[in-house]
Amino acid sequence: MTEIEKEEACSRLQQHYAQVLSLLGEDPKREGLLKTPLRVAKAMQFLTKGYNEDPEAILRAAMFEEDYQQMVIVKDIDFFSMCEHHMLPFFGKAHVGYIPNRYITGLSKLPRVVDVFARRLQVQERLTTQIKECIQNTLNPLGVIVVIEAQHMCMQMRGVEKQNSLTTTSDFTGAFEESTTREEFLNLIGRRR
Repeated sequence: MTEIEKEEACSRLQQHYAQVLSLLGEDPKREGLLKTPLRVAKAMQFLTKGYNEDPEAILRAAMFEEDYQQMVIVKDIDFFSMCEHHMLPFFGKAHVGYIPNRYITGLSKLPRVVDVFARRLQVQERLTTQIKECIQNTLNPLGVIVVIEAQHMCMQMRGVEKQNSLTTTSDFTGAFEESTTREEFLNLIGRRR
């Protein structure tokens, strides 16, 4: 998306958010709300910027041939996303591991991949799988594992209103299909069974 397209989209979003405020019974011309439609439009563009980013290109930008076939783990990757069902935030930590098969990537690239997929309207299950598939398809490692732990505002602020609930998802390929390899990963990230 070009800068002009982003500005046009922001302007249209701003108009819609002003209408939303009116439909909620608010006065969008009230002093405290004058800039709210623009702020929300910009926030939504930021929170969904992952649609305009290529996660595979991020990995390929720092892909190196290396004779290393042990686990590489980046754990406790903070992320924020938006639930596609209620457009409310969910946030938590992602733990990503892979076993290289000739190629490694820069360590900072794994959190960047998490962010690209998190900055879209999401469900946690798909987020987990998309991260796994991106790494598997780009690096072709011996295996990939992704574990995500998150709190969902759609469960905490509304609906069942369970403030201390935590949702955990996982997905894995290759070598991580072996329970001992998975167990080693879980031990290394501090999530023992």
